[in-house]
Amino acid sequence: MQNITVEVNNLKKSYDKVEAVKGVSFSVSKGELFGLIGPDGAGKTSIFRILTTLMFPSEGSARLLGLDVVNDFKEIRNNIGYMPQRFSLYQDLSVEENLTFFATIFGTTIRENYNLIKDIYVQIEPFKNRLAGKLSGGMKQKLALSCALIHSPNILILDEPTTGVDAVSRKEFWEMLIRLKEKGITILVSTPYMDEANMCDRVALIQNGEIMSIDTPDKIIGNFGSKLWAVKSRNIYQLIKDLRSLDFIETVFPFGEYLHVTSKTGSIDIEKLQSILIEKNHTDIHIQEIRANIEDCFMALMK
Repeated sequence: MQNITVEVNNLKKSYDKVEAVKGVSFSVSKGELFGLIGPDGAGKTSIFRILTTLMFPSEGSARLLGLDVVNDFKEIRNNIGYMPQRFSLYQDLSVEENLTFFATIFGTTIRENYNLIKDIYVQIEPFKNRLAGKLSGGMKQKLALSCALIHSPNILILDEPTTGVDAVSRKEFWEMLIRLKEKGITILVSTPYMDEANMCDRVALIQNGEIMSIDTPDKIIGNFGSKLWAVKSRNIYQLIKDLRSLDFIETVFPFGEYLHVTSKTGSIDIEKLQSILIEKNHTDIHIQEIRANIEDCFMALMK
């Protein structure tokens, strides 16, 4: 991998007796959009806090732009932009005052780097005199991203930036990230939303402080290794129990109105399964073979 911008090697972090990060290793290339994908408590925030020099690792090492997170923290802070999980700007300052404050901290001005944030800031500039605490979730998100970018960082680290915002704002936010990547900024983003993995160049699937797989989304899906069926009926809860009771069924996981099902034999006779479910008094039965998604892969890796 050429032009490595972030390199993490056997990173560990413990809190008293709890081991939150268990020997994580990965690297990110310059201009790459890299996703850390996993549920709450998987260790994503601990890793990002170490990378942003907010806390020390218990073991292992991490380097950004060739700089060590422990010994070179001042230089690293000048070269990264960070959006923490929770909105951390000053709620009693206006949009413009927050942006001016962060620009001043890094010895720059809004005017000097306006071209970098223009596509994002233009959407909230009409509300520049509004207090940050009075903004909607999507507008707070855009303001936080503008503040993280105002000093023209080489690396952008975003901890669950789309959590708690509406679907439209999520979509707009990822479109902004892709435009920033095209400008050569290296982006690390964490998210619990599996569907957002497809927006990344590469992803690391993480659970219980351990990385289960690192690759492009397409390659992770390509390695799923099993045929998959979507099954539903009118009584979805009874359907889960009945499917799991069948000796030829391997896994059953709920996905919206459908259940995603794999077979121990690698195949399912759809007509036979439909007959079994009818005998068990199921109605409005739908069964079809489907392609796995990232969440299916995540569940399989957990198993």
